Amino acid sequence: MEKTEAYKCLGTIDPLPDLIQRTNNYLLNLRLAKWITQKQYETLCINSNEVELAHLYYLPKAHKPGTPLRPIISGLKHPTIKISKFLDELLRLLFDKIASETTVTSGFELVKQLQKWSKDNIRQGTLFCTIDVTDLYTMVPQTEGVLSLKKMLDHVK
Repeated sequence: MEKTEAYKCLGTIDPLPDLIQRTNNYLLNLRLAKWITQKQYETLCINSNEVELAHLYYLPKAHKPGTPLRPIISGLKHPTIKISKFLDELLRLLFDKIASETTVTSGFELVKQLQKWSKDNIRQGTLFCTIDVTDLYTMVPQTEGVLSLKKMLDHVK
């Protein structure tokens, strides 16, 4: 978190009203440009009495030396949560279709995939590894995330 400077203490500053206004203005511009429907606009608009800023808390990583803390961002009432869910629903089917060959989502599925792969791809010398990426979500610059999304959408065309 410190490496990316993704988070900062707000102190007495409350950016929530400005965030709500800018987001609603952006949604209105999308509506006026006919990029979203009236129903989508009404669904995605932010009501100030329903939202709050995300907050940060920590959980200990008891299995790691020195018991470092894992930062957790709780944003269930964040002003952009409806937009996030909307985009997730929009992109989830495409992503799942593209990633289905290389994605394992459960222990049962892992065993099934290993049995399938063992017929042709796994040899006696095959090594398995796991990767622990520190600050994964904050390490990906937004521009690169958007470009990766564009690449995925171009792949589906």
